[in-house]
Amino acid sequence: MARRRGSKGSVDLTTTVGSLTLANPVMTASGTAGHGDELGAYVDLSTLGAVVVKSLSPEPWAGNAAPRVHETPAGMINSVGLQGPGVRKWLEEELPAVIATGATVVASIWGTTIEDYALAAELLRDAPAEVVAVEVNVSCPNLHDRNRMFAHAPETTAEAIQAASVCGRPMWAKLSPNVSDLASIAKAAHSAGADAVTLVNTVLGMAIDTETRTYRLGGGGGGLSGPAIHPVAVRAVHDVYAAYPEIPIIGVGGVARGVDAIELMMAGASAIQVGTASFADPRSVARVLKEIEAWCAERGVGSVRELIGVVHGR
Repeated sequence: MARRRGSKGSVDLTTTVGSLTLANPVMTASGTAGHGDELGAYVDLSTLGAVVVKSLSPEPWAGNAAPRVHETPAGMINSVGLQGPGVRKWLEEELPAVIATGATVVASIWGTTIEDYALAAELLRDAPAEVVAVEVNVSCPNLHDRNRMFAHAPETTAEAIQAASVCGRPMWAKLSPNVSDLASIAKAAHSAGADAVTLVNTVLGMAIDTETRTYRLGGGGGGLSGPAIHPVAVRAVHDVYAAYPEIPIIGVGGVARGVDAIELMMAGASAIQVGTASFADPRSVARVLKEIEAWCAERGVGSVRELIGVVHGR
């Protein structure tokens, strides 16, 4: 049991996400901690609930044209386009370094077709036991054809999750906030076999350079992340939990402080991920964990699990 001494008592930091028990509820968010042990120079990765790596396609993917990132007043817009080495190369060349840190690893996969999800998942079937789950990213909004995003409909979300089930591990469906009925899509993902849902991915955004009269990003539009989307994430977690409290939720979006994470847990998340904050401060994920523990200890909260969905009064 991950129990540490706080200023006013010990705090049990363990949490469960579906069938998995994690040492604590704090993880890195996919796309913000690289494909390997990049954050290892700043954070002891073994102390985190899990390290969620950048989303991987079955084969290497070049991503979008530069520029790929634009800072906004309360976050950033990215159009990286899921550049990556592909699952095979990651397994051979990058995963060993992550495992060597003692980290609990969650792989993340994406695809442009249902067959891509199946192939990426199949390649992970024989991954080392340290890869405890697969996050199925059906919602990344920085590819060209946004109108065909799998996460925009329950049916295509379910198809992608079913295809990925060959991974032989618990699956987490990473969903998009850019929909009118997120709860029904979360339900479809869970019914299709997802152990949990990750809420939320980036919000569709765009920035235009008024002097050059052109886009700030090479891909035109992109995905907005950071503090600006935190209220969106809280509302998404809240509404899905309210509709389907049986579906485990990982909350992500604008977490830069311990209280941001606690807010998501009170809304209904069993665990949280730290993303954009790591670009400004690569130690932020460890700091968020410490702040959660201190907050709980100061208020006599014996277990972080006491916080899950508390705002609903259940």
